[in-house]
Amino acid sequence: MSAENPASREVPQDNRFKVWRQTRPFWAGLFTIIGGIPIAYLPYGDLRLGNVIFAMKTTAGSTALIIGVLLVTLGLTMWFQPIVRIFAGVAAIVLGLVSIPVSNFGGFVIGFLFALVGGGMSIAWAPAPPIEEAVDTEDDGEPEAPAEAGAVLTAGLPEQRGPEHHATDKTIDANGGRNSAG
Repeated sequence: MSAENPASREVPQDNRFKVWRQTRPFWAGLFTIIGGIPIAYLPYGDLRLGNVIFAMKTTAGSTALIIGVLLVTLGLTMWFQPIVRIFAGVAAIVLGLVSIPVSNFGGFVIGFLFALVGGGMSIAWAPAPPIEEAVDTEDDGEPEAPAEAGAVLTAGLPEQRGPEHHATDKTIDANGGRNSAG
């Protein structure tokens, strides 16, 4: 890299995982997957402390298994199909809430909290805007504005109308531009 050549925006080949992780809601998917594991496992598992066995089996074990598997599937969906991240996030939050009465208080609250955080992160995640390459031009340091710059800047704005184009002038219930709401 020198003063004449700007730094390349390409990522080295050894950072493929980092690029993949940054182009999707990776942490949201990971939290959702981690939340699904205790929700699915705890109704079927038992805890052994010496000779004492704590059985956490419930009658709604199959429902808890389904919720856990769906949360893991939603986490993988967030990773491999980031376009449906909002649906997957809302579904993860709803499944996390449903797991409270169904699966031992949502996997002893651990799975519930991970599912809620993962779903919220998935909803809040947005892809980064694309990076535009700087065009290398030789100039005197002043940016040159084209003649049509004013027309280009206002092309996306709606046309401003004068006071003679009010739509409320032709309505019966127009009260100086204020309409009643009931």
